[in-house]
Amino acid sequence: MSKPPAYLRRSVLYVPAANARAMAKSWSLGADVIVFDLEDAVAPSAKAAAREALITQLAENRRLGMEVVIRVNALGTADLALDLEAVARSRPDAVLLPKVDSADDLHAFAKSAAAAALPPDMLLWAMVETASGIAELDAIVQAGMSLQPRLHCLVVGTNDIAKETGVFTGDQRACLVPWLMHIVLVAKRRGVTVLDGVWNDFRNQAGFDLEATQGMKMGFDGKTLIHPSQVEHANRIFSPSPEALEDARRIVAVFSDPQHAASNVVNFDGRMVERLHYEQAVRLLAIHARTSGADQGS
Repeated sequence: MSKPPAYLRRSVLYVPAANARAMAKSWSLGADVIVFDLEDAVAPSAKAAAREALITQLAENRRLGMEVVIRVNALGTADLALDLEAVARSRPDAVLLPKVDSADDLHAFAKSAAAAALPPDMLLWAMVETASGIAELDAIVQAGMSLQPRLHCLVVGTNDIAKETGVFTGDQRACLVPWLMHIVLVAKRRGVTVLDGVWNDFRNQAGFDLEATQGMKMGFDGKTLIHPSQVEHANRIFSPSPEALEDARRIVAVFSDPQHAASNVVNFDGRMVERLHYEQAVRLLAIHARTSGADQGS
């Protein structure tokens, strides 16, 4: 059964660990989550220096309420063990593993994490960015939720999916939608957070808003970002609207009325509202309470 996310993950900003200035600035950008990237955003020759810069950055800077994630290099690469040593020293909230193809990958990662002595309370995020990963996703999530670190979040990698499969990503992602909805369905079924992929043309804010709104309507909990200008827009789009909040408050009030205490269905302004709508309203208001607190602290 789907559960509300334990963390607020509307805006999840990738920041290259090789860019010390960008890392230092990231704390003030208002993102719910910062993903310091040791993988795609760092050239092979710069990875060693990036690890040391990241360790220094996280030793000197943290912002209360902001979730910190480190994206490591993939299984089978020479960099992974070194990345995990840096993760153990930096102690982020979670580690993001790219290119997860199967449940076996998560079992292998669990062994690597144990060898690196990662803290027991650290969470695992997994990239869904390959054809195998999409096809095997339910088995991947089931395995990840039983391992240490425990799988807590799925991140869609639309660029890599398109690269591997050749799927056309235009026309409002019409050809991608079946796969995206499959990923959302598995996440909701298993009760893990699921994040939409990045919008590459960061100068096209209207295009970002359109795609982010599509992702919100599809059920994604938030969106991964590549530029600070996208943070405020993602926070707004993935927060409940004023109209939805007012409707939720009224539904809660109706079901809180003693005369409806035992009712499963109530006539509400000419429409039939069930108790499941009450539960959804309660959840929406709880999400709003978290978003309001986060935005006031940013």
